[in-house]
Amino acid sequence: MTAYLIADVKVTDDKWIPKYAAAVHDIAHKHGGKYLARSGNVKVLEGKPLETTLIAIIEFPSTEAAEAFASDPEYSPYASARQAGSDSRFQLIDDTDVAGSIPYLKKG
Repeated sequence: MTAYLIADVKVTDDKWIPKYAAAVHDIAHKHGGKYLARSGNVKVLEGKPLETTLIAIIEFPSTEAAEAFASDPEYSPYASARQAGSDSRFQLIDDTDVAGSIPYLKKG
């Protein structure tokens, strides 16, 4: 089952970004990850804006692959740098439809 990692980040110190941006794509790819977006062009269409600076969406072949990426020892120093220089949240969702009414998604 496909899984999507959604990283919601508010950068507080941007020193970590160049090394992170250069290396983390390859670590995600090692686990079958494919970036769908990694953008600072965040526009709120509805609701109270969060203090988000950037959002990344990475598609993985499974929740296990996404979790393996997040816990990969090679990723650990980059995760620590990101955590020290941002307020960030990683969320993982699968490719299901909770209502079960969208025909091309599995009922979740």
